[in-house]
Amino acid sequence: QVQLVESGGGLVQPGGSLTLSCAASGSISRINVMGWYRQAPGKERELVAVTINGGRRNYADSVKDRFTISRDSAKNTVYLQMNSLQPEDTAVYYCYADIFSSWRRNDYWGQGTLVTVSL
Repeated sequence: QVQLVESGGGLVQPGGSLTLSCAASGSISRINVMGWYRQAPGKERELVAVTINGGRRNYADSVKDRFTISRDSAKNTVYLQMNSLQPEDTAVYYCYADIFSSWRRNDYWGQGTLVTVSL
């Protein structure tokens, strides 16, 4: 089985920074896509940033130039460096991965980590 374990959420003041990390473990043959989504209260889950095999990175327009996604393939871990955080970034952040495991390709989600941006 595959598990995604997130860490790094918390409370930060506007303009501050946080780094989220997500480690994938289990029977993993290949990670195709790995990244982050978020869900704010009363809103739908939305893409924040993902890394795709081959090095491509996709960002939501709202976080471009403020957030940076990176991946350590040797550790099956993805990071999200978040700078210049604003109250509208407050949400539960979910790690996502598209993984080829046990001859099957599946989507996996972490349990979520809360990021609160407030004075």
